[in-house]
Amino acid sequence: MKRLSIYDIFMYCPEAGCEPSIIRIQIPTKLHNESGPQSKRVGVGLESETEMAPTIAVSSAQTKPLHHNHRNAPASPEEEEEVLRKRNEELEKDLKKSLEREERMKLELQRTWERLRVAEEAEELLCSQLGELEAEAVDQARTYRTRVLSLMEQLSTAQKLLQAASISLPNSQ
Repeated sequence: MKRLSIYDIFMYCPEAGCEPSIIRIQIPTKLHNESGPQSKRVGVGLESETEMAPTIAVSSAQTKPLHHNHRNAPASPEEEEEVLRKRNEELEKDLKKSLEREERMKLELQRTWERLRVAEEAEELLCSQLGELEAEAVDQARTYRTRVLSLMEQLSTAQKLLQAASISLPNSQ
């Protein structure tokens, strides 16, 4: 009688937009090497052999059933079922924690995007106000320059009139 070891593997691939899922695989006992940890590669095929999904490394030392039978005899189906039930509960808890963490991260990302949007709007407003102030400053500088040139002309005209009238200014001695 051939014995199969059953393993549940938690899969999550956010880059591909996949939802978290649990995959159950069965590996014949003869694949296990009792001399130590040995990695077995298990792949899920797509349309052809050239198109393979990412493979899963299954270490036989780490993924053996959780029950410890010192007689190396096959475990009873009830024991194996209990082990699988416990493992399934653990995986469900891990999945729930992962989904909660993902939801928190989504909310945090949403808040960060909102803060970024507000900061960008504030930057836009400040740039607009700065542009208006620069235009106003240039306009004032032109007005002051025109006024200074006008006053210099008036002073020059007054000096010419004084020289023409031969009015000498008293020396302050």
